[in-house]
Amino acid sequence: MGDDIVLSHATKVIKGRVVLDDVSLRVRRGGVYGFTGVNGSGKTMVFRAISGLIHLTSGEVEVFGRPVRPGDEYPCNLGLILENVGFWDEYAGYDNLRLLASIRSLVGEGEIRRAMGRVGLDPSDDRPFETYSLGMRRRLAIAQAVMEAPDLLILDEPTNALDVGGVEMVRDAIVAERSRGATVLVACHNEPLLEALFDQRFRMCDGRIDGGGTDEE
Repeated sequence: MGDDIVLSHATKVIKGRVVLDDVSLRVRRGGVYGFTGVNGSGKTMVFRAISGLIHLTSGEVEVFGRPVRPGDEYPCNLGLILENVGFWDEYAGYDNLRLLASIRSLVGEGEIRRAMGRVGLDPSDDRPFETYSLGMRRRLAIAQAVMEAPDLLILDEPTNALDVGGVEMVRDAIVAERSRGATVLVACHNEPLLEALFDQRFRMCDGRIDGGGTDEE
């Protein structure tokens, strides 16, 4: 149990609308787990629940044996891409990552530069973030998610705005993180290069695990 991520009857109601509907699932440490489904099916809300960004209406979430509650210290080192990552428009990519890294002081200049290199960005590029293309913005988001060597990596549609080379970069990053021992949760649809990596797939529909179960890979 201590090595699992567990949702138990997770339910979330927003303004009378059920966006998570009695979701129960379990994933074990160290694998790559895929969440598929159309936009609005509940994938992002599951990730919000696991990362402690929402208060559930009912139910519970545990990560590696510890409960997840908004406002509490998170149970592990978390790397996260969830919708739009907040960067400072006036700063260059490297400076943005340096400021984010200073919050917990887990990594230094070397790790930041390596993370940017992994996603194909030049740490010495001094152009401000506001001039970045959508693809460059997504690459920087991935760099911030992996730079602190997280125990749990959550990637919500990580290939948005990326070309074929970018999709291959995301695949390589997931493989590297899994090899390092991280647990990786990925939401995507119609990305065969990523879906081939899934140890287990959860199909979401209308806030539920479709069919009440999973597709085993």
